[in-house]
Amino acid sequence: MHTDKRGESKILKKCTLPLTGKSCVKTIITEKAVFDIGENVLILKEHAPSVTLQEIKACTEADFIVADTFCEMKL
Repeated sequence: MHTDKRGESKILKKCTLPLTGKSCVKTIITEKAVFDIGENVLILKEHAPSVTLQEIKACTEADFIVADTFCEMKL
């Protein structure tokens, strides 16, 4: 899920939990979007059908850039 029960982002600027595998995640997939993890940057690659870029920005705490190939998820 992209957000918690209160509607707050689970994709944070900084992890608040103990790290068990630093730098081992390469991709984040939620019901709203797909992000790749680049060199110190999140890259928004895909969005779910009917989810807009503005909606993703509103529910994502972490900063990200939008890929040149940004497109709708293939379900």
